[in-house]
Amino acid sequence: MKFTAQQIATVVSGRIDGNPDVSVWSMAKIEEAKEGDLCFLANAKYEDYLYTTTASVVLVNETLELKQSIHTTLVRVKDAYAAFALLLQTYQDIMGAKPKDIIEQPSFISTTASLGEKVYVGAFAYVGENATIGEQVQLYPGVYIGDGVVVGKGSILYAGVKIYHDCQIGEGVIIHAGTVIGSDGFGFALENGSFKKIPQIGNVIIEDYVEIGANTTIDRATMGSTVVKRGAKLDNLIQIAHNVEIGEHTVVAAQAGISGSSKVGKYCMVGGQAGIVGHIKIADFTKINAQSGISKEINETHTSLTGSPAYDYKSMLKSQVIIRNLPALLKRVNELEQKLKQITQ
Repeated sequence: MKFTAQQIATVVSGRIDGNPDVSVWSMAKIEEAKEGDLCFLANAKYEDYLYTTTASVVLVNETLELKQSIHTTLVRVKDAYAAFALLLQTYQDIMGAKPKDIIEQPSFISTTASLGEKVYVGAFAYVGENATIGEQVQLYPGVYIGDGVVVGKGSILYAGVKIYHDCQIGEGVIIHAGTVIGSDGFGFALENGSFKKIPQIGNVIIEDYVEIGANTTIDRATMGSTVVKRGAKLDNLIQIAHNVEIGEHTVVAAQAGISGSSKVGKYCMVGGQAGIVGHIKIADFTKINAQSGISKEINETHTSLTGSPAYDYKSMLKSQVIIRNLPALLKRVNELEQKLKQITQ
């Protein structure tokens, strides 16, 4: 299917520089794009490709100032990355696979479970006793829904997702393959020389419009709930421990780990492989760099942190510059010491 630059500009509320009638029929990265492709430029380090690309249409930020002539039509928008995401979503809505509404066999659905309208249950899926599945929910093959689980309207659980008993999944949630929600928290007490398991009698609550990547694990609470709040986005291979709380619209990158009972505020950004110790609070709008270790509470909002143990991002960068210069500084100190000895002798 073809789309003109004018049609694209209408969808993203953009302004055209160039030919409004030029057509595109595919999407590509700017460094690989060719005639007929739509691409975007949001990162300045890729700007050189703009002057050599043969792409038919490029989305750019409205503030971009050209350094030389170009051979493509531009659609200027406030945020090129967000506009491209909107176009991808629009394309998927038009061309993507339509939701299914069948019960495939073999699958098991308890007689006490409640299913809404237009629900898809894939082959080898299991829906336990007193589970409630909202309308238009998609349960792909091999999904396990434990007893008493609630899955809200329009949520999608991809192949092999496991939701343990009594957990709650909100509306419009997307959970990717292999994720486990509601497994026992890591709770043991040392008694008479051996570890005794502490029962984990809480649950997990995933609020509306959360997305969770593949093979992520979210432990049920010892008591109460482990909570991922509305609009949060979790990447693949993340570990969320018992009684953790993830704030609204917080994003967490792959392989991060958050220890028990810690509370991460809203609109935080947690980089890949970052670690957060237990029983602390992270203030709203905190940014944690990849592989950072957070060992104490962060009380000030809009803080940026890096390192292990982590501290202020800008201070750490200055320290890294000093560390890189230490060999040269040591050499200078030694030379000065030699000159001082010569003077004083």
